[in-house]
Amino acid sequence: MLTAVIDYGSGNLRSAAKSFERAVGELGGDLGRDERVIVTSRAEEAAAADRIVLPGQGAFADCRRGLAAVPGLEEAIAEAVIGRGRPFFGICVGMQLIAERGREFETVDGLGWVGGEVVPIAPADPSYKIPHMGWNELAVRRSHPVFDGVGDGTHVYFVHSFHFAVADAADLLATADYAQQLTAAVARDNMVGTQFHPEKSQAAGLQLIGNFLKWRP
Repeated sequence: MLTAVIDYGSGNLRSAAKSFERAVGELGGDLGRDERVIVTSRAEEAAAADRIVLPGQGAFADCRRGLAAVPGLEEAIAEAVIGRGRPFFGICVGMQLIAERGREFETVDGLGWVGGEVVPIAPADPSYKIPHMGWNELAVRRSHPVFDGVGDGTHVYFVHSFHFAVADAADLLATADYAQQLTAAVARDNMVGTQFHPEKSQAAGLQLIGNFLKWRP
């Protein structure tokens, strides 16, 4: 089984890839077959993958254009995720990219896989600084296989100034409080995404990644 961490020029992907490799190592025989994790920008490798991981950091528009600029890559991951139903994990801006559009300084269309927009964080208390950076508690809104063992009050690591305002509350998986309700995770069908960084969230993040590797949507 092949997990493809998609490289489209959005920062250093090695920490995400290493977390997936570590989870594979810790799960060992529990996965029941050979497992490989690759970092790739090649459309043919993304198309052949059994799972897709889309990380991202920086501005929404830059990431969106970076993904579109790699020949055939966007089409390949869309075919894998939407066409073939392969499990998908979006991380930070990688999760935001599945929205209909982003409104970070300019309006840019997203992939449109989950309804909603990426909008600025606007805490009700002006003493809360932007970006929202550091550890915060999760409020898990519903059960999901990827969140098995990760419940209310789990601390995870965030770095962001914008969040995904989902159109349908049924797609909201977890929130965090920052003098407003922030989207911490979304899920629909074979897709899951986290605004926080599981690769920086220690034991909780490794639990999520391991759950994703075992997930059969």
